[in-house]
Amino acid sequence: MLWVGGSNPSPGTYYKYKMTNLPAIRGDRVEIQLSTTLKCNLSCSYCVLAVGDVLSSQGKPSYSIDDLDLFIQTHLSDKEIFFTFFGGEPLMNRSFIYDVMDRFPKADYQIITNGTLLDKIDDNFIGRFTNFLISIDGTEQITNKYRGKNVFANIMKNVDRVQPKVNGTLTARVTWCDPDLPFEAFDKLLETFDWVHFQFAQQKGVYSPEQVQAKMRVIDQLVDRFYSYNGVYPVVPLMGIARNLAVPGASAAQCSGEAHCRSSTNAVNISPDGKIFACTDMTWLSTMQHGSIIDNTLSASPLQMHPNMPCHTCEAKEWCRGNCMKNLHVAYVLKDEVYRKEVVDPVCELVKYLGKRMADGDPVKWFNELSIEDQSLVTSAPIYDFVEIIP
Repeated sequence: MLWVGGSNPSPGTYYKYKMTNLPAIRGDRVEIQLSTTLKCNLSCSYCVLAVGDVLSSQGKPSYSIDDLDLFIQTHLSDKEIFFTFFGGEPLMNRSFIYDVMDRFPKADYQIITNGTLLDKIDDNFIGRFTNFLISIDGTEQITNKYRGKNVFANIMKNVDRVQPKVNGTLTARVTWCDPDLPFEAFDKLLETFDWVHFQFAQQKGVYSPEQVQAKMRVIDQLVDRFYSYNGVYPVVPLMGIARNLAVPGASAAQCSGEAHCRSSTNAVNISPDGKIFACTDMTWLSTMQHGSIIDNTLSASPLQMHPNMPCHTCEAKEWCRGNCMKNLHVAYVLKDEVYRKEVVDPVCELVKYLGKRMADGDPVKWFNELSIEDQSLVTSAPIYDFVEIIP
């Protein structure tokens, strides 16, 4: 645990210990998440940046590449670095992306994009990305429902155009919001993408008992498919949970014994104004700021496990270690009871259900019967660096 003293410390004791004893970055590898712009060419219905009037508030970074370089030299010179570009829609500010890639040519790069501008990336840069994380919500009907008319077709057209030029991987990033998302959508996406990653939506109004049951039925099908697949079924949350269940200690090694959420350990999330926040979804909350590019400062993320959170006694603790620290913080530290009941509780229920179903499949036996190559893929797939392994 991060706190000192007795088993039930006061929040003040916890925060004093946390801020004075935790290193800014834990581990040898750090993800620098750069928001290239807060503007976007879509209006997705569940966009978290719309909270607090953040979305579209700034068109481009107000700090320079020299500022970023000095920050890295000062605080991260002993770390292996990879960059993730996000937004808004990051490809609305391509010149900034190119400038960063030119300044740091040896780094790995990922981009989180809605896919509608993929064809606009300069050919000199597209082959340098290690991973493309492309937001697409499963089927054409569901994607267009939440993202806009013809968005799905536009994404798939652009993926087809750039695929021959890509040297890294293409990952479908599914926000699992709609209760009608069918199991078949995952297999269909894998016909085009190297990986599928899904996370449960952080939105109120989509977790009625009937909607939760609908998701559980799809989870049952996903787990059955995972264990019957010839090799490793490349749906990352399932892989991550199977790893944590089959290889005790793997989760603790990856997350320094604390939360799986990289926002707590080894991610630096930089807004266009140069402020550093614990989570890209929490730039609306000033207490989540823990550094600045312009001021060249960095301290430990304030988004940490807290005594108020129920994770410490949860049945899923050893393999889950917190599915979303932002969710847990809002629900149990800020004490937003409505958000807890309508979002956090049902998401935790789904995550625990997924873990139970994975455990029922005997992941240890499954892992031991894999080839050495596939075992290595399960324990240390490169994609784990670029996505959260708990949904």
